Amino acid sequence: MSTLLKCLKGEILSRHPVWFMRQAGRYLPEFRRIRSDNPDFIKLCLDSVLSSEITLQPIKRFNLDAAIIFSDILMIPYALNQKVEFKENTGPVLSSFDLDEFKSIKIEDFTEKLLPVYKSLTKTRKKLDENKSLIAFAGAPWTLFMYMLQLKKNNNKLDDRKLEINLKTIEKTISTLTKYICIHLEEQISAGADVIQIFDSWAGLIPQGRLKTFCYDPHQEIVNHFKKKNIPIICFPKGIGKNYKEFNHIVRPSGINIDYDVNPAWAAENLENTCIQGGMDPKFLLGDEKNLLDEVEKFLKIFEQKPYIFNLGHGILPETDPNVLDKVIKKVIS
Repeated sequence: MSTLLKCLKGEILSRHPVWFMRQAGRYLPEFRRIRSDNPDFIKLCLDSVLSSEITLQPIKRFNLDAAIIFSDILMIPYALNQKVEFKENTGPVLSSFDLDEFKSIKIEDFTEKLLPVYKSLTKTRKKLDENKSLIAFAGAPWTLFMYMLQLKKNNNKLDDRKLEINLKTIEKTISTLTKYICIHLEEQISAGADVIQIFDSWAGLIPQGRLKTFCYDPHQEIVNHFKKKNIPIICFPKGIGKNYKEFNHIVRPSGINIDYDVNPAWAAENLENTCIQGGMDPKFLLGDEKNLLDEVEKFLKIFEQKPYIFNLGHGILPETDPNVLDKVIKKVIS
């Protein structure tokens, strides 16, 4: 059993497992070389050979405890027949949401479109040491709706008017979207993954009165679905602040990833009966080395007597020096 799995089962280990969100990405020169030859991001995610190679790049460089498949949360809207484009200096751009099209999708068509993702997982698992976990992932319903219904303003704020216009659509379709998320994750597990992470990157924009409907309930449904299958699942409801405590109490995931705005000491005291993951601000990786290593030490000390996975409070920034990341990993596992 991998170190990551042991930690997610509640074991307090001699050293904390470590992996990073976006560990396969733009900060690695070997990734940038592949990306420069593959400008269409969706096509790259659907190239099972290259996707597997990218997934394994950080594993070849660093002594990490897990690989996370190179893909994207927007592969789900893509498989639901919504056009997805990644534009430089703009980010993802999706075509208008078509409710009738969404309702008409067949499960077999959905999984067929994502088959290269599952093939990539199988290829990766065969090349990955058995003592390392392979992480499947998906976006949470709310975060997917933020893109699918274009609910986000350019300043990363919620467009309240658009939310009101689309409320009925969200309420009608959230259970169906949750179903497809579970299907996508099931296929990833069947293909070789042994851990799941759910990214709710825009959970912090959910109006307080709608947290239960748009965040807690769908997460709980997904978590319960995979608990029955004995698959550990980590949730990352980024930006919900002190609501992490209520989220954890209601959803009860195997692990909960805290963001960099959450005080780690508060998390250690208030997030009970779960494995805590992450929390360090990725910007520390760009600054003074002593401050960085002191910050790493702070997290290791706070969670010394708890099941804890070292990670960040968000993904690795593109400007990160891989050599600096290596020093962090060596400190964690020393």
